Amino acid sequence: VSCKKGSFENTEAENEKEAVLQESDTEKRVVFLSPGKTMKIAVQNGKLMVDGKQASAAKLSLRPQQKASLSTMQVTVNGKTYYGGVQILLRGGGMTIINLVNTEDYLRGVVPREMPPEWPAEALKAQAVAARTFALKHRKRHESEGYDLCASTHCQLYDGTASEAKSADAAIQATGGEVLMYGKELINANFHTDSGGMTESSYAVWGNNAPYLQPVKESATKTFPWKQSFSLENFSNKLAKAGYAIGTVKSVKLSKLTIGKGASDRSASGRVKTMRVIGTSGSKTIEGNALRSMLALKSTLFEVQLQGNQIHFIGYGFGHGVGMSQHGAKTLAGSWSYDKILNHYYKGVALKKLY
Repeated sequence: VSCKKGSFENTEAENEKEAVLQESDTEKRVVFLSPGKTMKIAVQNGKLMVDGKQASAAKLSLRPQQKASLSTMQVTVNGKTYYGGVQILLRGGGMTIINLVNTEDYLRGVVPREMPPEWPAEALKAQAVAARTFALKHRKRHESEGYDLCASTHCQLYDGTASEAKSADAAIQATGGEVLMYGKELINANFHTDSGGMTESSYAVWGNNAPYLQPVKESATKTFPWKQSFSLENFSNKLAKAGYAIGTVKSVKLSKLTIGKGASDRSASGRVKTMRVIGTSGSKTIEGNALRSMLALKSTLFEVQLQGNQIHFIGYGFGHGVGMSQHGAKTLAGSWSYDKILNHYYKGVALKKLY
C-alpha cells in the first residue's frame, strides 16, 4: 500500500536495514545503502539528483535488498520515520515521496492517530478492522497521482512510526487480516468521532445507499454537545461569499431537533437536510452539509437560535455520522466484544479473515 504523500525540495533518507535505491520501472540499481547511511535526493533542472549526481529515471524506489519484505525496513525522510521503503516520483517540478508499506505496518501508523491508544482494547480492535477494511477497499483512490492513499482525513490519518503505541499494535495483531464484507465485497467502513446519539445513512450524507450504512441508535443521546455563534452580519457575509446572497439575515426556518425523528428538512436521525434562510433581499434553501462546510460546524445534528444580532448553532456529535461512532465504540467496549461493536454499526456484514 502506498500511503504517504509529501512533496519536498530535498529528502534525506536513512535506512535501518540494508537497502537498495533503484529505478522503479527497470529495477536497475542506483546505489546500495548500508544501515545508518544517509543520502540526499533533490530536484535540479527538472531532474532527480542523488547525492549530487543526476538520476536517469523519473521514478526511484528505496527497498530492502534481495526483495526482502518491506516489514524488514524503516526509512527516515526529512526527520520522520516510516515503516517500509519509499518511492520518489519526479512530478510537477518537484517530487512526491510515497511510503511503500505493508498493510499491517501501515495500520500501526493509522490506528493510534484515528483513536486514542489509551481507549479500551475492544474499541481499538474495532478501529483496526475498520481501518484495515477502509484501506483495502480504497486502494488506488489516488492512482492518478501515483499512489494509493493519502495521509490526511480524506483517506486516513497516517504518521509512520511517530504515533506507534503498544495497545494499538496489540489490537492490530489480534485482528490480523480481518476485514468486513457485505456479500463478496469489502465494505466502505466509514467511521467518525461521535454520532451525537444516532448514526446516519450514507444516502443522507453522500447520496449512495449502502445497505450496511444505515442509522443506528446509540446507548446515549445528545453526546458531544457543541455551540457555535456568529453575528448576523458575519453570517450574512459568509452566505454571500458561498453564493447565497440574500442581504442581511432576518430569520431561519428549521424544524425542531429530535434525535431519531425525521422531518421534511431533517433526515431520519434528525440531522439537517435543508434550512431556509430569509434575508432583507430574498431567501435561500441551503443544504445542511453545505452549511456545515461553510461554517466549519462539527456536525449537521443541530438547531438554530436567533438572539438579537447573533445566530447560534447548537448541536451534538462530531463528524459526518456515517458508520462507526468512535466514542460510541468506546462506550460499548465496556461490555461488548469488537465483533459485536462492528456488527452494531455496520448492518448485515460478515467479519472475515482475508489473509
